[in-house]
Amino acid sequence: MRIAGIVLVILGIIGALIFGIQATQDTETFSFLGVNIGVSSANWTPVIISAVVLFVGIVLMVSNKSIVSK
Repeated sequence: MRIAGIVLVILGIIGALIFGIQATQDTETFSFLGVNIGVSSANWTPVIISAVVLFVGIVLMVSNKSIVSK
């Protein structure tokens, strides 16, 4: 379980970084009354899924340590 947790943590971090950067770059700006307004047109679903995978990996790593120490 510890190895699966480590793999999920690594995949979660990589996914969150890649999809997070893509999501922040998918913005459109326009000027209204002299003020620049930015509107995000990004799909945040991959970022959320990556964060969930990261969280599950951390839970697997922590739960494995507490099971082994008993």
